[in-house]
Amino acid sequence: MSNINWTTIGLLVISNLVMLYAWYGHLKSLSNAPMWLVILVSWVIALGEYCLMVPANRLGAKTMSLEQLKILQEAIALLTFVPFSIVVMKETISWNYVAAALCIFGAVYFIFKGPFS
Repeated sequence: MSNINWTTIGLLVISNLVMLYAWYGHLKSLSNAPMWLVILVSWVIALGEYCLMVPANRLGAKTMSLEQLKILQEAIALLTFVPFSIVVMKETISWNYVAAALCIFGAVYFIFKGPFS
């Protein structure tokens, strides 16, 4: 995985944490707010996320294929979702979630492994 840009990974991690709050944070912090306000707040948060995600993808595309960049993004989304769901949303993680995570990390391995000979 020598073609991974660590700046890209950092931006993807931060953008995923921001977007998780836009998608799910309102379920806890704005649960009694009117829907129009929740949508407006989520859009403002998502704008910040896009300001991180777009540069991450541009930088990543210089050293990774589009497929590698997408699979890496999915793995990072999973890695950021777990602590977010436990710490912020007070959820628990079940065995089937762990099994699904292993499948995604397997995809990361295979997409960066390259073609089999």
